[in-house]
Amino acid sequence: MPEKYAKIFRIVRDARDAAVAFVQNGVKAGRVIEGWQVDRAAREVIRKAGYAKYFVHRTGHNIGQEVHGTGANMDGLETRDVRRLIPRTCFSVEPGIYLPEFGVRSEVNVYVEEGNADVTGPAQTEMLALLA
Repeated sequence: MPEKYAKIFRIVRDARDAAVAFVQNGVKAGRVIEGWQVDRAAREVIRKAGYAKYFVHRTGHNIGQEVHGTGANMDGLETRDVRRLIPRTCFSVEPGIYLPEFGVRSEVNVYVEEGNADVTGPAQTEMLALLA
């Protein structure tokens, strides 16, 4: 696998993980967290790596029982979502970098409880080479 693919994946993974950590630390500390703040946590990692112009969508969205939910979106780009993350809600964290020749996105879902926030399944930690 070309190193450039692995490098972009690592940046996206680190952005995803920074957003999750921001939420987990904030919920544990009892802080109010608005959707745009989660977006900023992910976007800042990508910006510092020099790829800000290639992250062209919001970081995530609220998840309902059937489709996207009506709660806070992790969005400081398309809108500035000031809705708060509240207990008993779930949302995605899915930053991406989309270069002209390829793109990478990594997604996890986060469930918020009173005083706690957890990723709902395993998070991808490395890019796997697939053979044709």
